[in-house]
Formats: sequence, structure tokens, C-alpha cells
Amino acid sequence: MPISRAEIPAEDAASLVNQLCERWSDAKEVDRTSDPVQITLDEGSCFLQAQPNKLVVVVEALDDESHNQLEGQVDAALDSLKGVELDIVWEA
Repeated sequence: MPISRAEIPAEDAASLVNQLCERWSDAKEVDRTSDPVQITLDEGSCFLQAQPNKLVVVVEALDDESHNQLEGQVDAALDSLKGVELDIVWEA
């Protein structure tokens, strides 16, 4: 199961988590009660955790192709946030 992680500097990471949950409201499941927040999509799961001055994002999928697609979805979602400029570097 491929897993990758990104730590993204952000002044208001909690706001980013909220915006991403709203964006993915049509996901299979959005569990905002857990920490980290878990979003289940067709390709796999995305975990979001707001920490002081950063957003931690972890993605996991069943296979490499789904994993790459999920990373791309997360990148696109973060890039689409208005007023936010993020530098995303995935680590395996």
C-alpha cells in the first residue's frame, strides 16, 4: 500500500482543512471527528492534520496508479484554494 506525506507551511492550517473538507463534500466519506481528519475517495484515503504553522497531509492507496492519482487530486485541490500559495513536496 503506497503512502506519502507532505508537510505544508501554513499560517492557518485549520482553515485549509475546513476548505478541503468542503471541497470534497461529495467524497465517499469525510470524517471530521477524527484527528487527523480522514477523507475517503475512490482512489484511497487522505488524512489532514492542522498543526502549528503547517498542514500535514498523508495519502494512501491500494496501488501505485491510484496513489499517483490521489496525490494529483490533493495537489489540485490545494492549488485551487483562493488566496493560498503552497509549496507541496511529497515524501514516500
